[in-house]
Amino acid sequence: MAARIRCVIVDDERLARKRLRQLLRDEPDVQVLQEFADGPSAVAGIPRLAADLLFLDVQMPEMDGFETLRALDRDRPPAVVFCTAYDQYAIKAFDVHAIDYLLKPFDDDRVRQTIARVRAHGSADAPALREQMSRLIERLERRETYLERLAIRTDGTIVFVRTADIDYAEAAGNYVRLRAARTTHLMHETLTNLAERLDPSRFLRIHRSTIVNVDRIAAIQPMFHGDAVAVLRDGTRLPVSRTYRAAVEKLFET
Repeated sequence: MAARIRCVIVDDERLARKRLRQLLRDEPDVQVLQEFADGPSAVAGIPRLAADLLFLDVQMPEMDGFETLRALDRDRPPAVVFCTAYDQYAIKAFDVHAIDYLLKPFDDDRVRQTIARVRAHGSADAPALREQMSRLIERLERRETYLERLAIRTDGTIVFVRTADIDYAEAAGNYVRLRAARTTHLMHETLTNLAERLDPSRFLRIHRSTIVNVDRIAAIQPMFHGDAVAVLRDGTRLPVSRTYRAAVEKLFET
């Protein structure tokens, strides 16, 4: 890299950002340009900073680390070090060609190793690194990643709902009504957008206004005119329109 490594920290945990910044102070050629507490603000702010290196948290509400990286301008992408509290993400980080990853809580020696690896990797302006980062973003765009949890804002509070806990989702204008773990949530999202972000092997559209978790379906009962009813394990009955009935029945063929 250049004589000075210009870096940015993106992490929704204030203490994690503070700890990493403290450790980086011991590296005389590292300059922390700015911190961001979420993906959207990072995507908006990083391009104007011309950073060489990005310390990027994997798990963040609204937009995780991989989604944040995908949204960045690829004309001059920074080198990336993923930060996470979960070792399982290490494999995925290297699978998308990150330079390194750091496990939380951050360790002094490990951070030094990471910076040494960054130094050895060469300048962020070098064609090899630019090509690598471009491939990273391209692979993320091709990768089918689906939501594992939803962040739902309710009266100033953010409620987190695991997608595995969702029973079904119904359209309600520009909102979606979620039924999960015997609780109903109203999410500011369209059903179509939500459907695109849910794993199609676990969630099935049974009506233009309804998506259901296939694990919750106990039976499909035929009705008149080609329609049907999906009976969930808790007894809830949801209409299955003719448009989606064939796909529903095919899923449950043995």
